[in-house]
Formats: sequence, C-alpha cells, structure tokens
Amino acid sequence: MTSPANLSPARLQVMWNRLLAVVEEQGQTLIRAAFSPIVRECGDISAGIFDADGRMLAQAVTGTPGHINTMAEAVLHLRGRFPLQDMKPGDIYMTNDPWLASGHLNDFLLMMPAFKDGRVAGFTACTSHLVDLGGQGMGPEGSDIYDEGLLIPPCKLVEEGVLNALLMDIIRANSREPTANEGDIYALIACCEAGVARLAGMMEEFGIEDLEALGSYIIETSRRGTLEAIAEVPEGVYRNVLKMDGYETELELHAALTVTRDGMHVDFTGTSGCSKKGINVPLNYATAYTVFALRCIVGPDIPNNAGSLAPFTVDGPKGCILNAQHPVPVAMRHTLGQMTPDLVLGCLHQALPDHVPAEGASCMFDLPMRHAPEVAANGGRAFAIEPVHNGGTGARPHADGLSATAYPSGVFGSQVEITESVAPVIMWRRELRPDSGGAGKYRGGLGQRIEMTSSNKAPFIVFLSVERLKFPALGRMGGGAGAPGRIRFRGAGSDIPGKGELRVEGEDYLIFDTPGGGGFGDPAERDPAALALDLKRGLVTAEGAKAYGGAS
Repeated sequence: MTSPANLSPARLQVMWNRLLAVVEEQGQTLIRAAFSPIVRECGDISAGIFDADGRMLAQAVTGTPGHINTMAEAVLHLRGRFPLQDMKPGDIYMTNDPWLASGHLNDFLLMMPAFKDGRVAGFTACTSHLVDLGGQGMGPEGSDIYDEGLLIPPCKLVEEGVLNALLMDIIRANSREPTANEGDIYALIACCEAGVARLAGMMEEFGIEDLEALGSYIIETSRRGTLEAIAEVPEGVYRNVLKMDGYETELELHAALTVTRDGMHVDFTGTSGCSKKGINVPLNYATAYTVFALRCIVGPDIPNNAGSLAPFTVDGPKGCILNAQHPVPVAMRHTLGQMTPDLVLGCLHQALPDHVPAEGASCMFDLPMRHAPEVAANGGRAFAIEPVHNGGTGARPHADGLSATAYPSGVFGSQVEITESVAPVIMWRRELRPDSGGAGKYRGGLGQRIEMTSSNKAPFIVFLSVERLKFPALGRMGGGAGAPGRIRFRGAGSDIPGKGELRVEGEDYLIFDTPGGGGFGDPAERDPAALALDLKRGLVTAEGAKAYGGAS
C-alpha cells in the first residue's frame, strides 16, 4: 500500500481526475436506470463522493445545483446522525426531509458507506426527483408540509444489502405513480452501488487505504484557488433587490453581498416573509443556488467540492421566504430559489460590471400534471408527470443569451415525444418566441411557446408555480428587458395567473409562453450583421428590430 508520504502532487492530481471520472459514471448510472422522464431525460439529479468525515470531494458534472450543493450539506447531517461503528457493507441511508436533503419532499437523498479493509473509507451519495409522493400533488396549494406528501426522516433504506421492504411498501402506497417511484429508488440504489464499487476499485488500483491524503489535497487546493479568485473581486458590501410575482401578493428578495479577502457572505435581510402557499424556500436550497451563481463568476474553473464551497456563506432571518422554517409548505421551493442567482449576481455586477450577465428567465416553467380526480374514479387513465420547459438566459457581457435554456438549474427541457408517450396530452406546438429576448449589444435568449391539449378529451390538472409573468428579466448596461411569460387558454379573454391549481377541460387549448432573457449593452451598438441574421432566422421581427435603433 502507498503511504501518504509517498503521494506526490502529480500522483494526487491523477487520482483526483480519476475520482471525477468515477463520480460521473455514478451519475450516468442513475440517469440510465431511472424510470421517470424528469430524471432520465432531463437530468434532475446529483451524485457525489465524500471522505470518511462527510466532506464532498467530487461531484458529477451532470446534475442541478439545487441537488448537488444541498447534498454536500446533507451528507454531513447523515454522517453525524449514524455512528461509523454501526455501519456495515451494503448499508444505504436515506431521507427526503426538505430541511436536510434538497428543499422539498419530492427529492430523495441516499448515502452509502464505502469500505476498505473493514473500515469506512468514504461515502457515495445521490439525489433525484420522484414525480409523486401523494398529498395534494406537487403544487403550491398546500398549507403546510403535511399537505405535500410523505416525509421520510433519516433511516436505513438498505441494511447489509437487504432492502427495507416495509418502507418500500409505504412509499408505493403513498403515490399516484408507485411503479415509477419504485423504479427511481432502485436507480438511486444502483447509483450508490456503482459509486462504491468504482471507488473501491480505484483505491485498490492506486494502493491507498483511505481518502485522507487525497481528500486533504483536493479540499486545500480548491479552497486556496477559490480564495485567490475572491481576492480579484473588490472588497465591499453590494446590495440588490428583486421584485417577484409571488402568490397572494408581490414579493421582494433582498441580498447584501459582503466581499472580504477571507470569503463572500450573502445576507437575505429585508426579504419578504413566508407565503401561506408552497413557494417557500428552505435556506439549504436558497444557499445552494446563491453559491452556485457566485461560483459561476468567481473561480468557475475550480471543481466543486468542500474546499471550493467553504469560502461562500449565506444567511437570512428565520421566517423570511428564503429561510423558511418547518412546517411551512415548500413543494415549489424552486420557483423563488432559482431566482437567487439573479438576485446575487445583481450584487456582484456592481463589483465586476464586465463579468456578470443580464437577468434571465431563471425559474423553470416546471409544470407538474396529473389526471383530474374523477377520471381515475371512473376507470379513466391515471397519470402523474412533470414536464419541464425553459425560458431564455440573460445576454452575456460578450455574447448573446441562450434560448430556451435552463439557467441556473441546468435541467434539460422535456421532449415532446416523451411527454406524449407517458401522459394523455398532445403538444401541438413548441417553438421559440420571436422578440422575447431583450434588445442590447448582445441580445437576451429567447423564450418559447408551448401549446397543448388533452389527447383523450379527459380533464387534467396542472400545478402552476412560475415567475416573471409580471416582472420580466432586466437587462444590464443599457440592455432591454426580456419579454414576460404568459399563460392562457386560446380564445379566453384574460390570462391565467402563474401560481395555483389549474383544471384543463377536455376541449381546452392551453398556451404557455416562457420568459425571455434581458439584453446586455446599448442596443444601438449591436452588430448589424448579427441583427440581420436574427431577422433572417425569425428570432427578431421587423417590428422588434426598431428597439435596436441605429443598428437597423
């Protein structure tokens, strides 16, 4: 076996690279084995490897910040909850507690110890989204966490290789999609097992007995690199406010970013209080996306792990909507949680104006759907699905925004064919929205239009919780705002609010317009060739070109 003293920096770097390959294989195992489209098609997951102390050493590139960065803290909780001496090979622990795992009940987090010579050498962990856990369904209508489905405290899902059959029975009994949930849990188990097997093989190949030396190298190297990147940001306190559509009333998100040589701290003081509906955000989830946004600008080339995350801290008053406390409803916590990057990047823009993109759609048009209650009662087709659609990202300081692209979540948009194959709906149209990107020297990314109906004339329910219908994504440095989102029935006289339970009758024709991203820089400075190409491709209309003034 190789002793820590014999591990040169070059050898440690090679092992670090191997660890990144191992964890990526782990993540791909989860995606390929999953049943639900939101996992296997959209990549709504995370996977990671941790040392024996529960510190994250590597994460799969595939995954969402809301799963990855919350997982980094969740493993520390589970590691402290269950004594090492009681762990056995084949054990797998799990929870979906929103305040310990990933912010709402629909995300299951699993952790499995990896053994070397009879001792716990480290852990693998993963998270993915389960489409239905009972309750009122995955929507914002719950009045507390108990309305939102089945909460599972930290427990053993697998003990020495034997599945907890009673727990699986309980999960199946509390879901409208029991088969999909069961399959997704098996996929999570396979993900953990693949990580443990590959980690053990790597340790054997490199002749190491534990991850202590490698872990210390990864964490210290990453921490040092991150602090060097932070040192390039001017010290100071930078503040920003975002106005949000909210549910019962409009909301404000406040952030104060304090930059010192020792790190960056974000404080949400001033943010609106919690809603009575399920759009509240546990602090772990708000922190995950806030830190992700900062890391996109500050040291983005440094791998994500305990070392690179440590210099970033986040706090907010208990009871504000970004630090929701048990037992408030949190099912749709992503609605506002995914707006925190725009919030904190608005602070960072004041320090680094040439580095930060304009605001984007940010919040996904996540549209959980299920059959109307009377359909299943009368022998009709029962289903639950969660298609995801995205708006445009903000224009970048040196490039246009990306159209119909999920930032910050990174979740792929649901494919039309897959949605139609697993739910009784028809997607009649899915296309980019001309003129929806904000005008600027660099144009904001475009939103998209989705038109759909029932395919069997049976009614169904859509749980709406989206943002930027009232307050569009703003541009920077003179750029224009992106187009706001819109929801309506064809032929109806008024638009549909962005939050609530929507009943779609068999003859209804439903239209979703996702928001566009803001522009960056003076529109009159746009390259005439770029504008001409936009006109040729139909991304900007002749009417929309008027916003560019001298560039036309």
